[in-house]
Amino acid sequence: MNSPTKEQLITALAQWIKQRPGLVYGNYGDPTSYHAELRGIAKDKRYAEQLLRAVELSSITAPEFLKAFDAFSGRLQWTDKGLDYCTGQYWPTEYRRAAAAVCASALWNHYREDYASTATEEESPGDAIRRNFKRVYGRTMQQRWFD
Repeated sequence: MNSPTKEQLITALAQWIKQRPGLVYGNYGDPTSYHAELRGIAKDKRYAEQLLRAVELSSITAPEFLKAFDAFSGRLQWTDKGLDYCTGQYWPTEYRRAAAAVCASALWNHYREDYASTATEEESPGDAIRRNFKRVYGRTMQQRWFD
């Protein structure tokens, strides 16, 4: 298997995130639940794009990035043919979460030692890592992807 470059991984994930979710309106009992699902999927897209951009701008290498594909139970994988995904329950609501989880895992692994070294006497290294991610991404993103 040929190892991809970081740029290939970034491009593939960007295209993955941009895919339409393919919701079927008839699967929902009313417009309210359908639109609520769409809002959640759109929020996942924003998270995934922001985390992917952070990976792109970081010094994370392609091998480091590939290791992060273990996130989200390893359902999103890089193969010789590109990205491959094994659906858990409902593809439209989880495919962007999988991409976001991979990016968050890559960021966590990359910054773990640096952020842990900032721990005070009152906090654990894990708390220091979370504190730093909260500072960089805000409370909501930290709690969702780095907790």
